[in-house]
This record gives sequence, C-alpha cells and structure tokens, in this order.
Amino acid sequence: MGIGLGIVLLLAGLILALDVVNVGTEFVDEGALGWILILVGVLSIVLALVMNRQRAPRGGGGAGTVVDQRQPPPQQPPQQPPPQDPPRG
Repeated sequence: MGIGLGIVLLLAGLILALDVVNVGTEFVDEGALGWILILVGVLSIVLALVMNRQRAPRGGGGAGTVVDQRQPPPQQPPQQPPPQDPPRG
C-alpha cells in the first residue's frame, strides 16, 4: 500500500508542478503544492521499500527451507503372541 500511495502522490505532484492541468486554486500555489507532493511521494516510496526489506527473511537456508532435526522414536522389538495351550484331546 505504501508504494502505491507514493506513486499516486508522485504523479499528482508532477501534474501540479508541471502545470499539466490547471486546477484553479487561488489560495495556494499549485507549483509549490506539486513539489511538496513530489517530495512526500518519494519519501513514501523509500520508506515502504525500507520497511519491506526489514520484513524480508534473512539468514542461511534460503527462503522457505525447513530443516527437520527431530530424532525418530526408538524402535521396539516386535511383540510375540502369547503361547497358546496345546489342544486337549
């Protein structure tokens, strides 16, 4: 969201600073407002990239590599069925 907002602010600032569209505001200078929006847009993009880099996984093993270090359970000898009595007869 930060990168998208930065691009929108940057484009709006360029439109105002370069007088592509005449908005017709007499109470504020369009060129100054455009340059302010350009600076805020660039700052927003830079901050978004820095924040995304801090969230990225680091370290060895690569992304998504899982190392299973569990020990298998000890093996038990197979159980013998109990001896049956010989048939009477």
